Amino acid sequence: MKDKIQKLREQFQDELGTVNASSSLEELRRNFLSKKGYVSGLMKELGKVPPEQKKTTGQLINTFKQEVIAKFEEKEKELIRLEEERAINQAESYDESLPTENPCGSYHPITLIQRELEDIFESMGFNVEDYSEIVDDYHCFEALNIPKYHPARDMQDTYYLSTPNQLLKSHTSAAQNAIMKKYANALKEEGRPIRAVFPGRCFRNEAIDACHENTFFQMEGIMIDKDISISNLIYFMKTMLSEIFERDVKVRLRPGFFPFVEPGFELDIQCLICGGDGCPSCKNSGWLELCPCGMIHPNVLKYAGINTEEEPDKYTGFAFGLGLTRLAMMKYGVKDIRVFNEGDLNALSQFVSK
Repeated sequence: MKDKIQKLREQFQDELGTVNASSSLEELRRNFLSKKGYVSGLMKELGKVPPEQKKTTGQLINTFKQEVIAKFEEKEKELIRLEEERAINQAESYDESLPTENPCGSYHPITLIQRELEDIFESMGFNVEDYSEIVDDYHCFEALNIPKYHPARDMQDTYYLSTPNQLLKSHTSAAQNAIMKKYANALKEEGRPIRAVFPGRCFRNEAIDACHENTFFQMEGIMIDKDISISNLIYFMKTMLSEIFERDVKVRLRPGFFPFVEPGFELDIQCLICGGDGCPSCKNSGWLELCPCGMIHPNVLKYAGINTEEEPDKYTGFAFGLGLTRLAMMKYGVKDIRVFNEGDLNALSQFVSK
C-alpha cells in the first residue's frame, strides 16, 4: 500500500505540473478527491490491510490526502494570479490625461423642500415621523371619520392592492391615528402636547396635467393639547410660510370640507409663478391650493384614544396637510408638476441645497 501511495503521489505531481487552466485543475481534482477518485479508492482498500497495519496505513492515506488538498489550493491561487496578469496584459490602453472628476449629483427639489420644512418644524418643537406607503382601509379612511360609502372617498380614488383592504395611501393623513396613539400616553400622563409632522409619498388616480399627478408628496402635521384653537393653526402656518419662502406671501383662508377636521379650511397662496395674474399651474385663478387644514374632528380624537365618551372635549388639536410637490413648484418656479417625476437630469440638476 505504501508503494501504491507513493506512485499516486508522483502521478499527481506530474499531472499537476501540466495544469494551466481552472478547467483542467477541476478535472484533476475530480480524479483524486471525488467519491470515485484515487484517494477514495485507497480508503476502500484499507479494509484489506492486516489489522496491525491499518492505523499506520490510514495515517499515510490521510497525509497524502492533505498534501493533495494543499497542492490544489496553491495551484488555484497561482492560476488566479496568472489569469489576472493575462487580463491586465490584454486590456486596452487608456489615455491617462482624460479627466477623472465626475460631476456631483444633486438632491431632488422635493427632497430639498422636505428637509427644509423638517428643520423649520423641528425648531418649533415638532417630531418628524415616518409611515408606510401601503396602508389598510381603516387607517386611510375609517379612522379619519370617512366610513365606507362616504362620498369623500370618490375624491380620493386610489390604487387598491390584491391583498384585501390594502391600498397605496392617498394622503399622509393615513398616519394620523397611529401617530396619535404613539404619543397619547405622553399627552395624558405627562402633559406633553402632541406635535408631529410626517412627510410621505401619496397616490391617486388623477387625470395628469400641469398641476396634477398620480404620484405626489405631502407633509401632514398635527398638534394636540388642551385649549388648542384656530389661532394656533394660523400662527404655525404663517411662521412656516415666511420661513420657507423667505418673503411675505399673500394667503387666503376659505372654508373647506374634510371629514377629519371640523371646521375645515383651505389655505391658498397667491401663485408665485404668475404673481396672481393666472397661468396653467394655478388654473388661471391666480391662487394655488396649498394647505388643507382645520381643527381635528372629535371622532378622530376618540378613535385614537385621545378623548373618551366621559371627556369628549378634554383635548383639541389642529391638523394640516402641506402639498410638498406644489410647494416645490412655487419655491423653485416650476411651471409643470410632471417635471418632478420625469427623471430629466437636465431639469433636476439645477436644484441645489443651501
